[in-house]
Amino acid sequence: MIPIVLFEDNKSLRQALLHYFAKSESVFLSGAYENASDVVAKTRKHQPSVVVMDIQMPGMSGIEATRLVIAANPQVKVLIYTVFEDEHRIFSALCSGASGYVLKNADPDDLLRAIIDVHHGGANMSPAIAAKALRMFQDQFVKEQPSYVDLTGREREILECMVNGMSYKMIAGKCNVSFHTVHYHIKHIYEKLHVNSAPEAVAKAIQQKLVQ
Repeated sequence: MIPIVLFEDNKSLRQALLHYFAKSESVFLSGAYENASDVVAKTRKHQPSVVVMDIQMPGMSGIEATRLVIAANPQVKVLIYTVFEDEHRIFSALCSGASGYVLKNADPDDLLRAIIDVHHGGANMSPAIAAKALRMFQDQFVKEQPSYVDLTGREREILECMVNGMSYKMIAGKCNVSFHTVHYHIKHIYEKLHVNSAPEAVAKAIQQKLVQ
């Protein structure tokens, strides 16, 4: 089971998610908090694989909390779970290191799938958020002149899988390589594209037509 921690200030929603996750055979909710105070200590206490993070909470915002969690333990994945879908918050959350961004109007099953996806290395977003994120990164890179990028055949294959929204686990299965090998290739893809995240890599791949 995937260990997770929830930061959500809405008591009724927090309780509803507690009951929902208690019935799941895929995840184990080891902690649920109404605010992000002492977020690093709480994360270290529970050792989650995925942190489900609200944005607007009393005291520290979820975006700042995400930055602290990732800085303290880069292996932890943070999934933003919020009502906000404005571009500023989306951009700030992704730049803070969030691996996904799901809106609270999504079905709980969609939230569960997002948790599983980011746990396996994916970058899960609600459809509306994915479209906005793609436009933001396209707007950023359209100002750059396309340049030759020396990707190997395997790197291009993996980048194409990323453009198609596949998680690390799915890429490993399709390419018949290990999860570790996928991570190794994606690290080099990021270096060659001069990006720091999967959404940035996908946007640049589309903008510069690096894949078919």
